[in-house]
Amino acid sequence: MQEADGGDKEAAKRRASYLGGIAQIQITDAVIALAQAFLQENALPAKARADAVHIAAAAVHGVDYLLTLNLKHIANAVIRHKIDTVCRESGYEPPIICTPEELMEE
Repeated sequence: MQEADGGDKEAAKRRASYLGGIAQIQITDAVIALAQAFLQENALPAKARADAVHIAAAAVHGVDYLLTLNLKHIANAVIRHKIDTVCRESGYEPPIICTPEELMEE
């Protein structure tokens, strides 16, 4: 929600209206611990801490799919493999990370 609130005020209002009906998941100690593991194991660079938290929240809360347009730090084939490994070593099933286009059926 913090990210959606940033930038252009009108765009932020539109994003808030889209997100208003979507349930939010909590950032728990387990989420923070898994995010830290991603960083410590070099699955993600230190500058991608917010991305690590997003992925960790999805894994810890059992989210099936994590949709993203972030091709640099999240929807990246090399990084996905590292994320999957850290998740499983930490006792979590990783979410399927993909772009909206990858998930769409024709």
